[in-house]
Amino acid sequence: MTILEMFQQSALLTLIGMAVVFGFLWLMIFCINAIAKLIHTLGLDKDIQPSSTVKTPEKNPAELSPEGIAAISAAVTEYRKTKERL
Repeated sequence: MTILEMFQQSALLTLIGMAVVFGFLWLMIFCINAIAKLIHTLGLDKDIQPSSTVKTPEKNPAELSPEGIAAISAAVTEYRKTKERL
């Protein structure tokens, strides 16, 4: 087998491999979309709320509870201890 034949064979195998991967990905996307439509048609997605209706609590992020401040202080202290060891 000459080098030219080896290059032809490797190019063919590369193209076949890429086609198989492309086909698999296309099939996977098709199946996921079909399952999503089926779930929506059957009404099994009723418990999911749209993001526009989900309300987040309006707290000032600067206000922390005493437990939160204690946890942050302990973490910083532990970090400084481990940093000094290095």
